[in-house]
Amino acid sequence: MSEFIHGGDIYSLQEEVLDFSANINPFGLPKKAKEALEKSMDTWCAYPDPFCRRLTQKLSEKIGVQQERILFSNGAADILYRLVYALKPKNALLLAPAFGEYELALKTVGCNISYHAVYEKDLFVLKEDILKKITPNLDILFLCNPNNPTGQPIQKQLMERIIKRCAEKQVLLAVDECFVDFLENPQEYSVLSQIEKHPNLVILNAFTKLYGLAGLRLGYGIFGDTELLKKTAACAQPWGVSAPAQAAGLAALEDQEYLQKTKKWLPDQREYLASSLRRLGFTIYGSQANYIFFKANNYRELKEKLLEKRILIRACENFRGLDNRFYRAAVRLPAENKKLIEAISEILKD
Repeated sequence: MSEFIHGGDIYSLQEEVLDFSANINPFGLPKKAKEALEKSMDTWCAYPDPFCRRLTQKLSEKIGVQQERILFSNGAADILYRLVYALKPKNALLLAPAFGEYELALKTVGCNISYHAVYEKDLFVLKEDILKKITPNLDILFLCNPNNPTGQPIQKQLMERIIKRCAEKQVLLAVDECFVDFLENPQEYSVLSQIEKHPNLVILNAFTKLYGLAGLRLGYGIFGDTELLKKTAACAQPWGVSAPAQAAGLAALEDQEYLQKTKKWLPDQREYLASSLRRLGFTIYGSQANYIFFKANNYRELKEKLLEKRILIRACENFRGLDNRFYRAAVRLPAENKKLIEAISEILKD
């Protein structure tokens, strides 16, 4: 069995844990999604719609993008791999640290990968020096906005320059926006408004984090180039999105109460976790989404000690450019966040 590099691997543990390692909405499935799943059960004996027609129409109406630019998939990672298979890039540029699946997908097609580091001294903020690395020799650039694991968004002015530079050098820009809706002003950072202007732009997103549908697997890509969408769609079997996932996704898009509850919960609890960790002597970076990225300074065994208390956080040492002093913790419900802080306080006293 190959090594699993992400958070959320609760199945490898012997006991039930409180999981802060996966950045998923702690409210779980929206109420309307649960109701839709129950109502749709009798339809699961039929094949699911291979084109996700109703879901595509609903998302198109919600975000204001033409239906022919939207491709649904079995999670955002599925779109990522299909895009790489369709394009077969020879040269790619990735940030470091960043979500590790970009690298794994690119390696499946033998792609040569270069890395652009974001540094602790700069608070892991992406700087304009990345522009010099966007050259005609490059085929694809992956950006995660806000970045995972740091939670730092890319400033709008810099992103606009990156989009322009990629267009000039004929480089495909793939922007992962799976966490953008957790930012206080997502419209300021999303590149959705640019999609119809730039054929070299692709946006990756999912229902995993915001709507808590991680186990159902539902993601999508938004393509500036509809021909590239068709090539990407062809790189998978036709029934990539299950009937339950389509039913839940359609209902989730209609559940405004769930989104309002999420927007109300997040800012205060994010600040509670960040400020509490600072008081414990840890250093916080970025952390503008639904997770806190922090350095435990000289304390390098925090994950192991918390596991003894049946609490799981994400150790970030397997992110390129980070070591075992760096951790990531999802923002959860108030009582759960309090339990995490109390557990860390006890560990530091021992």
